[in-house]
Amino acid sequence: MMDLSGLNTGWYLALAAALFIIGAVGLLVRRNPLVMFMCVELMLNAVNVTFIALGASLNDVGGQVAVFFVLVVAATEVVIGLALVVAINRRRAGATADDVTLLKG
Repeated sequence: MMDLSGLNTGWYLALAAALFIIGAVGLLVRRNPLVMFMCVELMLNAVNVTFIALGASLNDVGGQVAVFFVLVVAATEVVIGLALVVAINRRRAGATADDVTLLKG
C-alpha cells in the first residue's frame, strides 16, 4: 500500500480539487485543441490523485484499480484526440476548437 507520508487525506483531496479546477478553467477559456486536451488530462490526473488518496486512506486497492482504468481511457482519448487535431491542422493551420466543422465530408 501507499504511505501518505504524514499528510492526511484532506491535503491530497485539496490538491486534486485545485488541479481539477485549473484543468476545468483551462478547458473553458482556451480554444487551442492541444491545450484543451492537456486540460482534460490534468482533470483526469486530479481524479487519479483522489482515487489513490482515498484508496490509501481506506487500505483498499480499489483506488489503484480505478486509476488503471482511468489511464486506459486517457490513453484512448489522447490517441483519438490527437488524430482529430492532426486532421484539422492539415486542412487549416492555426485551427481552433471551433473549426471541427472542417471535418465534414
